[in-house]
Amino acid sequence: MNKIEHIGIAVKDIEKSNELFAKLFGESHYKTEAVESEGVKTSFFKMGESKIELLEATTPDSPIAKFIEKKGEGIHHIAFDVTNIEEEIDRLKNEGFIVLNDTPKRGADNKLVAFLHPKSTNGILVELCQEIVINK
Repeated sequence: MNKIEHIGIAVKDIEKSNELFAKLFGESHYKTEAVESEGVKTSFFKMGESKIELLEATTPDSPIAKFIEKKGEGIHHIAFDVTNIEEEIDRLKNEGFIVLNDTPKRGADNKLVAFLHPKSTNGILVELCQEIVINK
C-alpha cells in the first residue's frame, strides 16, 4: 500500500456537510460525483496528498443509508492507494483478510476499488483504490 488515499465520512446532507467542511478546511470541495451502483453521492476535499470523501445515500437501501441508520454520521472507511489492486486482493486473501470484492469495481474519482470486511480489520472498513489509467 502506497499511502492513505482518502477517509470516507458518511453524512445525511452533503450540501450542509460541504459547507461545514469548507469552513473547517478553509477551502471548498473540488468535486462531486454520483456512484449509482452504490446508491451514493460523493464530494471530495483535498488534504495534502490525501482526500476527505463525504458520502450521502441516494437510496434508502444503500450501504451508506444502512450505516447512518445503524451508527449515525461519521467515519465510514479508510482508503489506501495501491499500485495493482488485483495483486493486493490476492495478497490480502492469502494473509487471511476477508475481501468483500474478489473483482475490483469502478468507484468514485476515477478509481477501481475493493473492500475488506471490518471483521478482519479490527472493525474498520478498508477500501483499496487504484487509479484507472486511460491510454490515449
